[in-house]
Amino acid sequence: MIKFFRKIRQRLINENRISKYLLYAIGEIILVVIGILIALQINNWNEERKDNTFEKEVLSQIQENLVQDRKNLLDIKIWHQRAFDASEKLVNDSIRNNNLDSLPYWLGEVVHFSRFQSLTNSYEVLKSAGLQIVKDKELRKNLGVYYDDKVNHINKALGDIEYAFNNQWLPLMEAHATNFEFKKILEVGDMKRFFSETDAWRLLMLNRDNIGASIGNLEDTIDSIDRVLSLMPKNLKNPE
Repeated sequence: MIKFFRKIRQRLINENRISKYLLYAIGEIILVVIGILIALQINNWNEERKDNTFEKEVLSQIQENLVQDRKNLLDIKIWHQRAFDASEKLVNDSIRNNNLDSLPYWLGEVVHFSRFQSLTNSYEVLKSAGLQIVKDKELRKNLGVYYDDKVNHINKALGDIEYAFNNQWLPLMEAHATNFEFKKILEVGDMKRFFSETDAWRLLMLNRDNIGASIGNLEDTIDSIDRVLSLMPKNLKNPE
């Protein structure tokens, strides 16, 4: 009987030791898991902080580029408005015939073209890193509208005017111009004959319509920039 109780006692002692070992092992596992979770969370915080810093830096650069793009587009719009107003006067027979001294300057304003090169480097950097870095969905969408849509449209509109300059106006100028300064003056030997015996009047009509359409495109593109700028975070100048 005594031996029986001794065996039971030893078994309980052994089971107790096993339980302690199990508890110790479980505790060690829990500590390791907690350590891993903490490390992952810290890593996530660091990555999020890096993303936030990158977002601010790249958006700050894009903001500067957009401000410069806007200035360039406004300058082009001013010239196009001058060209449109001059075209309106030149296609009006009464105004044209009563202002012969002004005709070379009006023609100089009309017979020109402008080019626009958007500053896209920072946007391309953002696209390479992933547009999802920009957390504001509305800002992300409008950035794409401007850079991937509006810029292409305005360059197409400006390209049509440059095409007319190279392929329609230049041949006339080579045959009739006595003096030409880009965006300033276009003189011909006989203004009345120039308008009556050449395609100048027809070209002015076509050019006026193209310029009027390009002014609308310019305004639309500038509005697109304004929408993007209005959505930019307010603290871009102080990235973390």
